[in-house]
Amino acid sequence: MIPVQGVDAQTIAVLGLGRSGTATAAALVAGGAQVVAWDDGNDTRAAAEAQGLRILDLTRDANWQGVSALIVSPGIPHLYPRAHPVIAKAYQLGIPVDNDIGLFFRSYATEDWDGFDRAPRVIAVTGSNGKSTTTALIHHVIEECGRPSQMGGNIGTGVLSLQPAIDGEVAVLELSSYQTDLARALTPDVAVFTNLSPDHLDRHGGLGGYFAAKRRLFAEGGPDRAVIGVDEPEGQYLAGQLAMGPSDDRVIRISAGQKLDGAAWSVFARKGFLSEYRKGRQAASIDLREMRGLPGAHNHQNACAAYAACRAVGLAPREIEAAFHSFAGLPHRSQTVAEIGGVRYVNDSKATNVDAAAKALQAFPRIRWIAGGLGKEGGIAALAPHLGGVVKAYLIGHSARDFALELGQTPYEVAETMDRAVARAAAEAEPGDTVLLAPAAASFDQYPNFEKRGEDFVRLVEMLAGS
Repeated sequence: MIPVQGVDAQTIAVLGLGRSGTATAAALVAGGAQVVAWDDGNDTRAAAEAQGLRILDLTRDANWQGVSALIVSPGIPHLYPRAHPVIAKAYQLGIPVDNDIGLFFRSYATEDWDGFDRAPRVIAVTGSNGKSTTTALIHHVIEECGRPSQMGGNIGTGVLSLQPAIDGEVAVLELSSYQTDLARALTPDVAVFTNLSPDHLDRHGGLGGYFAAKRRLFAEGGPDRAVIGVDEPEGQYLAGQLAMGPSDDRVIRISAGQKLDGAAWSVFARKGFLSEYRKGRQAASIDLREMRGLPGAHNHQNACAAYAACRAVGLAPREIEAAFHSFAGLPHRSQTVAEIGGVRYVNDSKATNVDAAAKALQAFPRIRWIAGGLGKEGGIAALAPHLGGVVKAYLIGHSARDFALELGQTPYEVAETMDRAVARAAAEAEPGDTVLLAPAAASFDQYPNFEKRGEDFVRLVEMLAGS
């Protein structure tokens, strides 16, 4: 645990008592704060009270007496589509509102660092797609290269549940727009922006607000180095805002398709090869094509981002390349589950929107595509340009028949359930095919979350392998 600094003897309110909220409360207590807490759920409040937290109804003015700050869990709206009543009350009373990310950045550095040979560093990753894979890949590379590392934030451990830093450690954090939007302190040593596509627009009041939430990671404190994906206009704008000129190597531009040799420092992937350029000269090249944990152009962009971040903390190209080879990928994100009779089975259950599904569909040549679930606004019409490699689609869930109407000439079958979809795809697949779960839809019609959906796919494929 990382005790929160600067809160000794203060009364701090915590809103939201899930995993993040309870960890935040514990870190505040460890820092000497008096914590009062509230959650809208009766059972959640009862569980927190049983753990010793003091529960106060923060919708009542009288319970704000002496409160110095309100700390909010990331899932709770603080502005759009409307602020939670407790947060709105804090605004009215002039009480600062923060989250665990803000507390982390003001508490991570301690006096113990004065005795370290090498100061700890923080790499923070944000963007729309690829955040988790990029974060996990950076963490994997750093550990494989023999340096201590912890990983947390929106992936794995909550930031205040990480251990205090040791000499030379690198903390790697995945930060969502919900987390960056509210944090009052954002001071990573290296900040990474992977890409931008529309998401969470109701929470941020539109695309501009969503991008502004991501941009705060680079604007609030100013990282020593910024790794910026420039395949979208927003990334190009952000890189331009951060760099003092073409020779400014504090900004490392990355791309998954275009050659970037005009900037002071760039990393890009083309035709399966990653290239690093510095001051107009190629500094390194890596063949990504046979790295099974990083299939497809979208993962090549993740590789570029991770490579650049690792270079920014002093790792050598060949060290990074060696570590890439041992990266197995994350569950539910372009995860190769098995190869049976020359057919590859890939679990990309995390592809819950059209943009993520498009990237998955571009990663393999001959696809037996399992798609469907609880469809999102707009359906899958935008996937039409990416269906050329789909031999046949096997549609499941609530939106199966709606999706069928948007497939054009692509052969399909309404399988309805995962069991039938996997069985039919396996029966019809030929050597060289990829059976790909990339639903382009939410899971909540048949599964509690995308993880359970992916686990069901994995279970069925493992049964195939066993038979």
